[in-house]
Parts: sequence; C-alpha cells; structure tokens
Amino acid sequence: MVIPTTKKTVKKKAAPKTTASVTQAAAPKAAAPKKKAATKSANPATSKMGATRQERWKMVAVAAYYKALARGFAPGHDQQDWLDAEREIDAFLS
Repeated sequence: MVIPTTKKTVKKKAAPKTTASVTQAAAPKAAAPKKKAATKSANPATSKMGATRQERWKMVAVAAYYKALARGFAPGHDQQDWLDAEREIDAFLS
C-alpha cells in the first residue's frame, strides 16, 4: 500500500542588508599612492644588488655552512670554505 505524501515548500527569507555593507559598497575607492622611481642608493655599505654589509655577511655564512655540510664538516677547512663562499657571493652580488 502506498501512502501519498505532500511536499511542503519552505521559502527562506533573505537577510536584510546592513548599513555597513551598503556603506562599504557605495564608498568610492581611494587612489593608491604613487610609487617613487627606484634610485641607486648613496649608501656605500650596499652592493649593486642592494645587500648591506650585514646581509652580505649572512649570505657568506650560509654559503660557507653548506660548503662544510657537503664535506661532512671535516675539520681544518673552515677558513677555505669562508673564502670560497665570499668569492661566490661577491660574484653573485656584482
């Protein structure tokens, strides 16, 4: 035996617009400030790529670390690793 059922349609009410969303939508967008043209730095502590002395030192330290890591941190080569890393970083930055 089949029992007939009736389907009830439920309509959802739309949420009323708040004043904040209406105000934000109607507000004009502010003009973005103009960017200044890039100029060369007069700071002698920076290189052509813009790295400061501290940034260059950190780059050399990281490069020397990876050189030592590749050697398995064998003792006695730390100074050579540093000098090699300095040459590589200076070539990269110029």
